Amino acid sequence: MTEYQTATDKIIADAMANPSPAKSMGDPGITPLSPSHTQQNDTDQVQSEPSFVVVVAIDFGTTSSGYAYAFTKEPECIHTMRRWEGGDPGVSNQKTPTTILLTPDRKFHSFGYAARDFYHDLDPSESKHWLYLEKFKMKLHTTAELSDQTGGEFDNNDVRWVITVPAIWKMPAKQFMREASYKSGLVSRENPEQLIIALEPEAASIYCRKLRLHQMVDLGTQTTQNGFSPTDNVGSGMTQAKEHVRRNRQSRTFLVENVVGELWSELEEGDRYVVVDCGGGTVDLTVHQIRLPEGHLKELYKASGGPYGSIGIDYEFEKLLCKIFGQDFIDQFKIKRPAAWVDLMIAFESRKRAAAPDRTNPLNINLPFSFIDYYKKFRGHSVEHALRKSNVDFVKWSSQGMLRMSPDAMNSLFKPTIDHIIQHLTELFEKPEVSDIKFLFLVGGFAESPLLQQAVQNMLQGRSRIIIPHDVGLTILKGAVLFGLDPSVIKVRRSPLTYGVGVLNRFVEGKHPAEKLLVKDGTRWCTDVFDTFIAADQSVALGEMVKRSYTPAKPSQQVIVIHVYCSEKESVGFISEPGVRKCGTLRLDVSGTESTAPRREIQTLMQFGDTEIRAMAVDVSTGRTVKASIDFLSQ
Repeated sequence: MTEYQTATDKIIADAMANPSPAKSMGDPGITPLSPSHTQQNDTDQVQSEPSFVVVVAIDFGTTSSGYAYAFTKEPECIHTMRRWEGGDPGVSNQKTPTTILLTPDRKFHSFGYAARDFYHDLDPSESKHWLYLEKFKMKLHTTAELSDQTGGEFDNNDVRWVITVPAIWKMPAKQFMREASYKSGLVSRENPEQLIIALEPEAASIYCRKLRLHQMVDLGTQTTQNGFSPTDNVGSGMTQAKEHVRRNRQSRTFLVENVVGELWSELEEGDRYVVVDCGGGTVDLTVHQIRLPEGHLKELYKASGGPYGSIGIDYEFEKLLCKIFGQDFIDQFKIKRPAAWVDLMIAFESRKRAAAPDRTNPLNINLPFSFIDYYKKFRGHSVEHALRKSNVDFVKWSSQGMLRMSPDAMNSLFKPTIDHIIQHLTELFEKPEVSDIKFLFLVGGFAESPLLQQAVQNMLQGRSRIIIPHDVGLTILKGAVLFGLDPSVIKVRRSPLTYGVGVLNRFVEGKHPAEKLLVKDGTRWCTDVFDTFIAADQSVALGEMVKRSYTPAKPSQQVIVIHVYCSEKESVGFISEPGVRKCGTLRLDVSGTESTAPRREIQTLMQFGDTEIRAMAVDVSTGRTVKASIDFLSQ
C-alpha cells in the first residue's frame, strides 16, 4: 500500500466517522471552476498604507506592561513612557506591573503600581471585597501625552496602534486582543488597519537590526567594546549595561539610526539568526533569514516556544513555601491576607534578580509581619519552628525576620523553567532549517538572568554568537514602534494554519466515501470537500493573494455562501475531519442580477503574509464584492 493510499484511506475513515457539516447547514454550496488555482503577489489588491502622524506600541506582558511611540516625521526618535509612579527599590520601573484593581462593585479603579499600592493600603477586612488581578495580559492606552508633544489637539485617527503578542499565541488569542481594542474604543471596526498585531520576537528582531556595538552585550566573544573583558563572569556585562541604562534613564527618547548597526553589517545574503524572547509568561523562538539589499526578513521556521517564562520561578517558590509551611496554610494566607501575599512576592522578585551562577552569599527574603503572625495563629507555633521541623535544609530562619536561602536553593527554583527553555532550544537547533545560525539574540526581561545566560552558552558551545541588547526589557517595545512605521519589513512568514473553503465536487465512485454523497437536481455531488488555499508551515510572502474561482452548484442561487475553514494539520481532505473549524463566512447576494457567462464565476481571495488573514469574494459578472473578517472566537 502506498503512502498516498494510506493517507487517502485515513481521510475517508475520518470523513465516515464525522457527520456532514454542509448537509446540516443546508447551504446550496459552490463547486470549483476549472482552472481555479491561482497564487500571486497581487499588489493591486493590497490597499495603500494609510498615513498616520504617530505610531504607538503597547507591550502587555504577563508581569509588566509599557508603551513607546514615535512620530512619522521623526522615525529615528523612539519615546518611552515617563517613570511610572511607585516602583520597587532596585527594580526598573520604565514598565508598570500588569495589575488591575476593581472596586467592590467591579468598576475600574487603577492600574499598575497605583493599583498595587492602593490595594496594599486597604484594611484586610475591606480588601477582600475588592478584585485585584495580576500577571495577565490586558490593554491600556492614553493619548494625552501625545497631544503635549504635538502642541495641539490630537485626533485618535492620527495614531497607528501596535499591540504585541507572543508568536506562539493561537489565532483566537490574537483576535481577542483586536476585539478588546475595538470594545475599549482604542480603534474602530471601520478602521481596522489603524491597529497592527505585532509578534513579539519579530519586533525584537527588527530592533536588533539597528544595534550598535555600545548598545549590546556579546556573550559569544565577550568583547571589550561592550565594557567587560573575556575573564569577567557571566552576567557582568549585563551589570555594566544596566548601569549604563540607569544613567540614561531620565532621557525618555531613544535615537535609532536610519542605517543598520555594525553587528547587522556583518550579515550576508542568506545568513540566519534566532531570536529568543524570554518574557514573564512565555518564551518565543523565531528563525529569520536576511534578504539583501533591502535587509528584509524571511521567517524560516514557524514560531515556537511555550509557557516557560520567569513566572515559573515564582511558582517554584510558592511550592517551596507550601513544602515548609503547608499547602493549606498558604492557600488560606492568600485568601485572608492577600495584600501581604503581594508584598511577599514583591520581596521575592527583588531577590531572584540577584541569583547568579557564581554567587556564594545567601539571599534574604523579607517575610511580612502578617505572615509570621497569621502562621502562629493558624498552626499554634512559630515560623522558625516550622523551618526547623521541615526537611528543607537549604532555607534557614534569620533573626531579622527573613528567610535565608542558600544560592543553590535559589538556583534550584530556576532549574525547571530553564531546563524547559534549553530543551526547546536544543530541539530547535536540530531542525534542518536552523543550521548555520550566525547570531542568537536573547531578549525580554528574563534574558537579564545570568543563570539563563550561562545555560544558553553551555547549550550552544560556541556554535552561535549570543547577543543581548542593553535594556532588554524594552527591546520589544522599540521594535514594535519600528514595525508600525514600516510593517513591510517582514517579507515572508510561515503560515501557522491550513486555510481553505468548503466546496462540492462531482462524486466519483470508489474515490469518495458514500457518506459524502449528495444528490441535487439529479447531479451527484461529494460534499464537505476542503479546498486548500494555503497549507500550515507553508512560506507566504507579505500581501500574497491566493485566488480561487467557483460557480454556484445551483444556477438559480440568489445568495452565494462560502465558509472558510482552518486546521493545524498540513493536509486536510474534508471539512468534517477532527481539528477543522469554521473561521469565517462570505455571504454574497446576487439577487436581481444575471451573468452573461454560462456559469457565474465567483472569485474568492485570501490575503496572507501578515499577522492576520483577510478574505473577500467577488461576483465577476457584476463586480459585487463582500469581505469577511476571519473569526476564531464565535465558531
